[in-house]
Amino acid sequence: MKTVMRVMLVFGLVIGLVAVPAGAAAEAPGTHERTLTMPGGWAREYLLHVPPGRTKARPLVVALHGGLNDMHYIREQTGLDEVSDKNGFLVAYPNGFMRTWNAGGCCWFARMAGIDDVGFLDALIDKLVRDGLADPRRIYLTGFSNGGGMAYRYACERAGRVAAIGVVSGSLATECEPRDAVSVMAFHGTADFSVPFGGGGNLDWNNENPFPSVISVMNFWRDLYRLSPLRRITLDTAKTTCRTTGRGPSGTEVEFCTIFDGGHEWPRGADVGVDPEVEASPMLWRFFNAHVRRG
Repeated sequence: MKTVMRVMLVFGLVIGLVAVPAGAAAEAPGTHERTLTMPGGWAREYLLHVPPGRTKARPLVVALHGGLNDMHYIREQTGLDEVSDKNGFLVAYPNGFMRTWNAGGCCWFARMAGIDDVGFLDALIDKLVRDGLADPRRIYLTGFSNGGGMAYRYACERAGRVAAIGVVSGSLATECEPRDAVSVMAFHGTADFSVPFGGGGNLDWNNENPFPSVISVMNFWRDLYRLSPLRRITLDTAKTTCRTTGRGPSGTEVEFCTIFDGGHEWPRGADVGVDPEVEASPMLWRFFNAHVRRG
């Protein structure tokens, strides 16, 4: 009888050690297809990548695809799953409306239909936090092209909800008056003809307002938080130079990587061939991991 009691006691201790913490959802490692029902019954799709290991709330990176791409494309394009598995953060890959995001001044279908993509991202983040999967102080957005513009828009309207954003080949396409501090990292190629490095062109097929220059967008965020000029070099290769402002009074930072002769693409090192020494995804995670939202 004593032996049975000892076995039961040990079993109970083991169960206690592996139990999921209170408030945390049990989610198997891997990539899962999910839907989120919005007001009116519209089910919006997203992929959720969960790394192996601990079950407590983790940092969350929301990755937004480019125009006319989708959640599967950006998952392959960025290689964020591998970076997630190495570093223990969640990645959500949501789908835009007809493969586009309403970034304000663009783009295409989502803009013309007046889709509330800020509300969709609110709901997605809320769900993952409410389920105990995501840490609300460590929410990050990244995006490519139209998705980068959507990341900018979300930071403009919901700066108090995100600690940092990372934009690749994207532009600010909306009026912006953030009410809180958010850090920004960006990558842009000087030979990008879709979102011109020096500005110009049209924001959308029926919006003749030009893209702002990439430097003016960086200076907007820098001036907003009274940050130093982009002088301190963090990476210097034959084809890429990254510079940072360092931290300002609010704890924010702006870092910008210029890819000389780079086009409209997500830097993936040797896979792209523009600069084998630059991979945006692990660099973005390094930046994100250094910033935690206050409060």
